[in-house]
Amino acid sequence: MSDEGGAPAPLPSRPPRALVVHWLVDTAVAFLLVAIVALFLGAGLWVIVIASMVLGAAAAPSTRRAEQRALARRSSGGNPDEAADGR
Repeated sequence: MSDEGGAPAPLPSRPPRALVVHWLVDTAVAFLLVAIVALFLGAGLWVIVIASMVLGAAAAPSTRRAEQRALARRSSGGNPDEAADGR
C-alpha cells in the first residue's frame, strides 16, 4: 500500500515465468492473429493450430528474455518509463 500522496510500494521481486508458459501464451496469441486470415483462405483448423504452435515456440525465448530484462530493471529500481536501450 502507499502513504497519502506518496509513491506506491515497489512490487516484490520474482523469478521469470517458465519457458513453457511463454510458449503457451505466444501460441495463443499467434493462433488469434493467424486464425481469421487462414480460415478465410481455406486453411484447415489443424494446420492453423500446428502453425501457431511453431510460431509460439519460435517467439517464446524472445518474450522470456524480455520478461527477464523487465524484471531485472524493476528489481534494480529502474524507471519503467525510460526508453529501453536493450542493455
